[in-house]
Amino acid sequence: MSLDCSDRITGIKSTLRVVPDFPKPGLLFLDITSLLLDPKAFKDTIDLFVERYKEKDISVVAGIEARGFMFGPAIALAIGAKFVPLRKPKKLPGEVISEKYVLEYGTDCLEMHVGAVETGERALVVDDLVATGGTLCAAMNLLERVGAVVVECACVIEVPDLKGRERLRLHGKPLYVLIQSGFEQTST
Repeated sequence: MSLDCSDRITGIKSTLRVVPDFPKPGLLFLDITSLLLDPKAFKDTIDLFVERYKEKDISVVAGIEARGFMFGPAIALAIGAKFVPLRKPKKLPGEVISEKYVLEYGTDCLEMHVGAVETGERALVVDDLVATGGTLCAAMNLLERVGAVVVECACVIEVPDLKGRERLRLHGKPLYVLIQSGFEQTST
């Protein structure tokens, strides 16, 4: 890792905060909204992802609601890809396909517009955080059901104790994160 990259990671880490007992008692919520308040840290975050993906021939950046919407569009614009929102149920007008999944604290569902992604398109899945990996797996399933090739999943933060990386590895997909909740940088 270059000194420049290390300095940017340090700056990004310094903007993150932990919110106890959110969204339920006993949970620690790793919050990226404080990162968004710092223009340099936000730009550095986007730039690190763009540097990784600009030469990977990605045509679709799929952002997971809602915090994946904060990073995905900027990455998509910078690498010349389209942005496809993956939303919670009943948020997209028109015909959708959906995928149910299990979270660390319940169940949920993601939806995507029919026709938003075509067979053979190379896709990047973006979210703010990976915990158990359930949301990312649901996103990949949606994309693969329509014939897309998922290149990688990208998140700002990883919570290693919840084993999302292992779940994604079983799904056969790599994960790239900038920061682990223990705050070491990881990329594989």
